[in-house]
Amino acid sequence: MSIVNMRLSVMMFLQFFIWGGWFVTLGTFLGNTLGASGGQIGMAFSTQSWGAILAPFLIGLIADRYFNAERILGLLHLVGAVLLYLLYQAQDFQSFYPLVLSYMIAYMPTLALVNAVAFRQMSDPARQFSRVRVWGTIGWIVAGLVISFIFAWDARDAIAAGALRNTFLMCAVAALVLGLYSFTLPATPPMAHRPQEGGITQWLGLDALKLLKDRSFAIFFVASVLICIPLAFYYQNANLFLAEIGVANPTGKMTLGQVSEVLFMVLLPVFIQRFGIKTTLLLGMLAWALRYTLFAFGNGTELVMFLLVGIALHGVCYDFFFVSGQIYTDAKAGEQFKSSAQGLITLATYGVGMLIGFWVAGQVSDHFSQADAHDWKSIWLFPALFSLGVLFAFLFAFRDAQVRQLPVLSKAS
Repeated sequence: MSIVNMRLSVMMFLQFFIWGGWFVTLGTFLGNTLGASGGQIGMAFSTQSWGAILAPFLIGLIADRYFNAERILGLLHLVGAVLLYLLYQAQDFQSFYPLVLSYMIAYMPTLALVNAVAFRQMSDPARQFSRVRVWGTIGWIVAGLVISFIFAWDARDAIAAGALRNTFLMCAVAALVLGLYSFTLPATPPMAHRPQEGGITQWLGLDALKLLKDRSFAIFFVASVLICIPLAFYYQNANLFLAEIGVANPTGKMTLGQVSEVLFMVLLPVFIQRFGIKTTLLLGMLAWALRYTLFAFGNGTELVMFLLVGIALHGVCYDFFFVSGQIYTDAKAGEQFKSSAQGLITLATYGVGMLIGFWVAGQVSDHFSQADAHDWKSIWLFPALFSLGVLFAFLFAFRDAQVRQLPVLSKAS
């Protein structure tokens, strides 16, 4: 690995260490330390979606045109370090919410910025990027292991004592380091401005809306939004669920999902080439239904293996639907709309879809909870059945006659 790629790998490691270091345990922290309701927890998680919705405006209209990407990255992480420290000090949900909203508006654009910095330094991104990006997943894993196995902040007694508050302080320090480190990264100036016919609609990726005239892509687009509703249940409730039923080191055990993600990423191209994109997407949806069924019937004692298998299914859930969906989108878009189409599908999933999903997850969690106790079986069966509904609708509605002709999916590729 070259020196430049090593520096980029450190950037990716810190980028996702920061996110994984507080986001995974957010629901547990809010429910146990700040006494937040399910609806309030959903509001806090939905700040990710608001950040994803607003990110294209910041990146497309400011960072891509006027300032070096690494400088914007450094500035946003320095602002984020201050906000994370203020989150560490927050004593109630009313003071916590505007801070976490502000933080996610600052953080979500950095996901695109680290990619921009990395791609611009690579001579062969198709070959080199995955080797750099994998360090982001490793950073997320390390954050969970630190929380569970080094500091044990997610142990039941520690949670009761409010120890999860320390995750924000840890991530504030990491954000400060990354903010300063970003200014040392290779210069990534904005691309030379060239007037384009699409104007502001093209800058924001709205020109890709033309793809929705294709019936098959429109069905895939709607399915992508809908499948984010069960996805939100995992992000919002999984850590709280594991901690509440007494699973030891829940945050550390949840890193099995990221390990699985790396392994199934290797298998994904082979699977798509052999079975096709529709089967791959359907298996991703089925994995969501199976995961939540295992959560519904597992427990923290003799059936804890159900929970571990459910966590390990993350690789199938995420890679087989979301990553293969990005591949499908790229192939359907053609050269003209490649970037715009990826921006559109990201806004639809992590923006609109997750925004709806976190609200639904909050309402369902509140409906099936009484006196600080949750009816987890009923809570998890809701997204399991919802996933099956989306699966069957997609199975019968999605019929793309061109899908086998797409170059990215051909066996010769």
